[in-house]
Amino acid sequence: MENPYRLLSRREVYRNPWIRVREDVVRKPSGAEGLFGVVTLKPGSSVLPLDADGQVYLAREFKYGVQRASLEVISGGIDEGETPLEAARRELREEAGLEAAEWEELAWVDPFTTVIESPNYLFLARELSACPQQRDDGEVIELVKMPFESAVELVMEGGITHAGSCILILKAWRRGLGEG
Repeated sequence: MENPYRLLSRREVYRNPWIRVREDVVRKPSGAEGLFGVVTLKPGSSVLPLDADGQVYLAREFKYGVQRASLEVISGGIDEGETPLEAARRELREEAGLEAAEWEELAWVDPFTTVIESPNYLFLARELSACPQQRDDGEVIELVKMPFESAVELVMEGGITHAGSCILILKAWRRGLGEG
């Protein structure tokens, strides 16, 4: 489908190392002028570590934006020059103290397509082994190990609400994973 909007003007209204906000003035298909605010976030990678016993490792961390703790798969931003897989490997080491010998990219998702541009790449990691953690300054993360099926139930019951986590867990479940 072609873009039905014609861009009339664009201006950046805010920028920091993680977020850019812009305003686009457009001509709508109806001919009227319209305004779009677009937030561009650093792209990210998320990883679901699944061990040979069907256990997954999730991170519980206070998330400032929603002002509460959130239980999520291991996630983080992709640094400049990094591939999504390299970022996933780094985040798994940093946040969980784990490395994986087997990696599979299950998907990539757009978190909120109307106003946010921020692809999130979703990976399954298996054949896990321990390594030293190297958390970022200020990260306070509780690593939570549970049966894969319990993570699926938490998604279904609303105990896990992070969109990328929900999609990644359900994609892995749909593939019949987690039975050990």
